[in-house]
Amino acid sequence: MDSGIEMNDVLSWTLSDPEQRIGFAGGRFTRVNHLFAGILGALLTAAVFGVLFPFRSSPVGMLFYRESSLPITVAIIFLTAWSMAILALKLAKLRLQRRALRLSIMPDGHDFVLSPTTVDQVAERMATSVDDPRNFVLLNRIDWALSNLRNLGRVGDVSEMFTTQAEYDEGNMETSYLAVAAFVWAIPVLGFIGTVLGLSQAIGEFGGVLQSGSELDQIKDQLQQVTGGLATAFETTLQGLVAALIVQLCMASLKKSEHEFLDDCSEYCSRHVISRLRLLPLETAGDR
Repeated sequence: MDSGIEMNDVLSWTLSDPEQRIGFAGGRFTRVNHLFAGILGALLTAAVFGVLFPFRSSPVGMLFYRESSLPITVAIIFLTAWSMAILALKLAKLRLQRRALRLSIMPDGHDFVLSPTTVDQVAERMATSVDDPRNFVLLNRIDWALSNLRNLGRVGDVSEMFTTQAEYDEGNMETSYLAVAAFVWAIPVLGFIGTVLGLSQAIGEFGGVLQSGSELDQIKDQLQQVTGGLATAFETTLQGLVAALIVQLCMASLKKSEHEFLDDCSEYCSRHVISRLRLLPLETAGDR
């Protein structure tokens, strides 16, 4: 059998998927195992605070190690790290999915015609190209269309099948970003919560100054502490807004790349599969 594909060119999702390689259940296509991403986010958060620990008394270190806002800061950094871990894993998975575009699935020769009688040739080549076509967006789309062609025997419906599957893939891609979108919403909210807590604490201290201060100089010294607390109260909002902006920009860039990949899959199917379809005489007669 001449499959046209060398064994060392076989694309293995089991061996190449970043989550599968480490021992976690890999999400299908570009979906991410959120538990694994959360563990990576926790490790990254610990690394950030570990690196900054020797500089915790410096102005930059105090942004992360200020005692009054430390829990909120840890939560912001963790959600940010979790989001970036999800996006990094999705990027690695997207690169793996793109490798399927370089495979030659259709038999060589311009005279090859795709019909219900030649479907098995394409399916056989696809089976020797990857370990499981269902784990690849492009090959799953082709496999699904060919299965329907084999069962129904109507090549005229294949183009519509590709369109339906393309819409499903796009919806599946959009839902894979829901967790990151939720984190982008939650991160600045955490910052606002930290600011409200800081303001409440500062206002409480200001009330204590008015009650306990008896001399003007003493009141001035205590008010300086209160105003300093007001300034630090807005640090968590700054952290949340900056972190959310970074995650949002990274997510938008990756979504653009994934949309382009899905467009490339549609072009591949149109150029290499749909262009090989030929109506059978029985179908042509039935359409009249």
